[in-house]
Amino acid sequence: MSIDANTNVGNGSDDAVIRLSDVEFSYGQRRVLNGISLFIEKGAIFGFLGANGAGKTTLIRLLAGLGKPQSGTISVLGQSPSPRLSQQIGYMPQLNALYAELSVQENLDFFARMYGLTDRAQRREAEESTLEVVGLLDRRKDPVLRLSGGMRQRLSLACALVHDPKLLLLDEPTVGLDPELRASFWEHFQSLSDSGTTVIISSHTMDDAAHCHQLAFLYEGRIIAKDSPDGLRAATAVPNATLEDAFLFFVRGG
Repeated sequence: MSIDANTNVGNGSDDAVIRLSDVEFSYGQRRVLNGISLFIEKGAIFGFLGANGAGKTTLIRLLAGLGKPQSGTISVLGQSPSPRLSQQIGYMPQLNALYAELSVQENLDFFARMYGLTDRAQRREAEESTLEVVGLLDRRKDPVLRLSGGMRQRLSLACALVHDPKLLLLDEPTVGLDPELRASFWEHFQSLSDSGTTVIISSHTMDDAAHCHQLAFLYEGRIIAKDSPDGLRAATAVPNATLEDAFLFFVRGG
């Protein structure tokens, strides 16, 4: 079940949105990513699942162009990751980058401008529709410092969605959310996938993992298994195995 550079997610590698080949990355002497290779195709909901320190956030940041691997290659939307791709990518970091003193609308407007929405009328339309999607339209004039943690998560997601990106990179997007809000997020992610947006999510929770079309288990900087959630569970040959059972199965060598 281990992955190699010729493994892809979807119906064929010709439509790959993301390609990684033998990617390695280190912080000083500490190896964080070790030989990561895979293809991910348009419209997939793909999850990187692993414990804290497994390399998930580093991998998401590299895909967003916020760093370069020491070796190996990364292709995102047919190009090397860089700031010039920002208008086609939505990135939601694990720690939100919101401005607490600014209002919901002002924060969203800042990110919309940053993502290249220069036409004022077009930008306002995009902002209002996005705030409606995340359920914050009636709070648009409130300063962020007055928002609950869940509302800030919703605004962070709105900031990643406002420019209608082709690729959505989400680093632990549901951490701290109540079950109802988590379900709402996943309903929208599925809708985006159905419309052709590729959604990449990092998580350490099995609930998130179960919603993905495909999963890669990350352990100590390596992909130790990749398949659909059902396929990973079935590989354990244990009746009624959970994804946690599957993860532990592959950590122990399968």
